Amino acid sequence: MARIELDNLSLTFKMRACKSITLKEFLLGKIFARKAPPDIVVDALKNVSFSVEKGHRLGIIGHNGAGKSTLLKTLAGVYYPSSGKRIVEGRISSLFEITLGFEPESTGWENIAFRSYLQGETPKTIASKKDGIAEFTELGDFLNMPVRFYSAGMLVRLAFSIATSIDPEILLVDEVLAAGDLAFQAKARQRMKDMMAKAHLMVMVSHDLGSIESICDKVIWMDHGSVRMFGPSDVVVRAYQDSVQSEARAA
Repeated sequence: MARIELDNLSLTFKMRACKSITLKEFLLGKIFARKAPPDIVVDALKNVSFSVEKGHRLGIIGHNGAGKSTLLKTLAGVYYPSSGKRIVEGRISSLFEITLGFEPESTGWENIAFRSYLQGETPKTIASKKDGIAEFTELGDFLNMPVRFYSAGMLVRLAFSIATSIDPEILLVDEVLAAGDLAFQAKARQRMKDMMAKAHLMVMVSHDLGSIESICDKVIWMDHGSVRMFGPSDVVVRAYQDSVQSEARAA
């Protein structure tokens, strides 16, 4: 059963105010007993609580820097919460940073295997999927070349085709993926729709409010790392739009 529950979850990043110092600065600090500047503390997520069950499509909206992608990566297990509780039941499939794990000197075929292993595939499951992945890329003989010779569009095509070959239980999507020319983008959108339909539970981050409202039944409005509103998609999206328009008029 697919389920996500966060209870009073917070995530804090600590960063050094100065990444490195010169030998001269180090010696002067020793001589004059200068104190190092304090660490910079960033509260990326603050007391986030919500739960969604199997069958739901959850959207996450908010301004840039509101904590949307950080929340998604916390759900994926990329970040470990500083406090609070995170429960995720079900196999997670993530569609963000889709070119992660690519080897520039290896061919497209080899990278299909490498990236698929990172997604939890086995040699047996890869063998059954690789021809379908290759066909969807429309890259043909370019798959025999090292990917360092690929254009940015070709690389995204390959990455998208591999990333969307999974059978998701919990699907995490960060922004709408655009890959290649208009004809390929139409294929990509249909592929995304098919994946979303198969997923038991989906969480989607996007600035496209129209897509969020049409795809998702629940929405979280993130504001400076906190949940400002959580509820039905039409209600939350409308409240967010009203807030943005109000801020624009006041500016």
